[in-house]
Amino acid sequence: MSLIDLEKARDAFAQATDGTVGIEEEFAILDPQNLDLVPRFEELNEQAGETDLDLAASISSELILSEIEIRSGAGSNVADALARQRKMRQSLFALAAGDDVALGSTGTHPWADYREQLNVQSDHYRRVVDGLQYVARRNNTFSLHVHVGIRDADRAVRVCDRLRALLPTLLALSANSVFFEGQDSGLASVRTQSFTKSFPRCGVPDAYGSWANYREYLELLLATGSIEEDTQVWWSVRPHLAFGTVEVRICDAQSTAEESNALTELIVGCVLQSARDDDEGRPIFEPPARLIEENLWRAIRWGAAGELIDLERGLCLPARSAFADLLEWTAPVRSELGIEPQFPELNGAQRQAAAFAEGESIADVYASTVAQTRQSFAGDQPASPTEVSTS
Repeated sequence: MSLIDLEKARDAFAQATDGTVGIEEEFAILDPQNLDLVPRFEELNEQAGETDLDLAASISSELILSEIEIRSGAGSNVADALARQRKMRQSLFALAAGDDVALGSTGTHPWADYREQLNVQSDHYRRVVDGLQYVARRNNTFSLHVHVGIRDADRAVRVCDRLRALLPTLLALSANSVFFEGQDSGLASVRTQSFTKSFPRCGVPDAYGSWANYREYLELLLATGSIEEDTQVWWSVRPHLAFGTVEVRICDAQSTAEESNALTELIVGCVLQSARDDDEGRPIFEPPARLIEENLWRAIRWGAAGELIDLERGLCLPARSAFADLLEWTAPVRSELGIEPQFPELNGAQRQAAAFAEGESIADVYASTVAQTRQSFAGDQPASPTEVSTS
């Protein structure tokens, strides 16, 4: 049975306001003694409902009971969304501390066995697991998602088209998952390899050009029984049919609030600059997915430490150069919003890889990261990485 109302979806975009922002952050629920994943979502959710109704409204389940998500709700702009999310983070970490639970924020848990994880038994996640089987059960990953309101369904689809080629750059910047199943994966974002390269309808989407074309695609999926819900289309950038937003889903979860905030600001700038370019009739660069996938692999493998291909010029450039290009391109919109994202000299994957190369064990590296996350997200004091601009 279809759970998608495509007419209602178009109405959601017709009523949307450009520049509203929603933030979704996923955290691992951990035993504070050994940092193993523990299935405590329902307990945390219940306690929030008894003590903090604002937090309870923000909390959402994910695929496994050892994961918890907090959502800002629809902020009127990026500053409002970040303020909302800051409050939710502090409340969540206070709740966790009171319940003797730790929270982790990397793209993967470094050693958890997926076979030991319990899935959330909601109708939605039962459909996911029943439909995807091993692919779903294997997916114990953690992400940052950013929603940006875009008025008009056609504009939203065209904005997604414009963002396709930027996805690898955002991934490289956000890469934060080096360890998986007790091993050094050798990748900067093993989360992306595990999730994005395994799930159907995931990764870099085609360019659809219009709502009519995107709707035709969804109608085919519905008619053939391929999906029941629009959220079973897991593209790394997608029009979100219920919220009237463009949702960017490519980023690993971030280990510090400062990095998560900076990524959110940059993503908002990218989405709104794309909308402005569309409104002004600027030419769109639409490389085929196979070429964007080359850069996606580079971002997965080397992240911010590697090179990305300038697909318009056919040249390899340092990933940091691509970051600077994003800042320059989004400068007009960001200037109006008053946002200047700042990133550390080394991102999460680089810090983890460097510590491991210096002889720290995987467990010690993760313990340091969890401590840094608690320090940053709980709002006790600034996180330890020195913030510098990528420009």
